[in-house]
Amino acid sequence: MGQYNERVDAYIAKSPDYAKPILVHIREFVHRAAPELTEIIKWGFPFFDYKGPVCQMAAFKRHCAFGFWREKMLQDPKGFLKCDGEESSAGSFGPILSINDLPPEDVLIDFIHQAIAINEKGVKVEKKPAAPKPEITMPAEFESALNSSPIVREQYERFSPSGKREYLEWFADAKTDVTREKRMQQALEWIAEGKTRNWKYK
Repeated sequence: MGQYNERVDAYIAKSPDYAKPILVHIREFVHRAAPELTEIIKWGFPFFDYKGPVCQMAAFKRHCAFGFWREKMLQDPKGFLKCDGEESSAGSFGPILSINDLPPEDVLIDFIHQAIAINEKGVKVEKKPAAPKPEITMPAEFESALNSSPIVREQYERFSPSGKREYLEWFADAKTDVTREKRMQQALEWIAEGKTRNWKYK
C-alpha cells in the first residue's frame, strides 16, 4: 500500500468546505513528520498507520478532529492532550475549527514519533475488565408461570445466562404493569418454541 490512499482523497473531497484545508494540512503535515506512515480508512475515517493505527482525522458538520490512537500512552508534559477517558468526536485536542487550533508543530511531531515507537515495540493497551452487571430478579408472576409449565421451564433453563437475562431485562424495561404482563405472555410463547428474546435478529 502506498503512502497516500485514494479513499482519503475522496473523504476530503466530500467533507464540508471549511474542513478541506484543515484536513489537507493535517494530511501533508503527518506525512512530512513521518513518511513511513500509510493511509487507511477505518470505521469511515482516515487513519495514518504504521504497524497499527498511529493517528486519525475526521470532519464533522461544525468541526474537525485529530487524535492519536494510543493517546493515553503518550508523554504530554505540557498538557496538550485532552484525554477524558471517553471516546470523543473532538479527538485528542478538542474541536478544530481552523489550522490555528492545532498544537504547535514540534509538539505534534513529538506525539507522532512517540506513537510510532509504541507501535514498533508492540505495546498493548491494558483493557479494564468489564464491571459485572447487577443481577435482575425474576418477577414472581413469571416464575410462577414457568413453574406451572414444566416443559417451558425446562426450555428456559437451557438458555445461556445472557439469554435468560435478555428476557428479564425486557420485563424490567416495561413502563407499565400492562406492558410487562404482555411481554411475559409473549415470552412464554417464544420460550416454549425454544426462542430467545432476540431470536428475530439471529
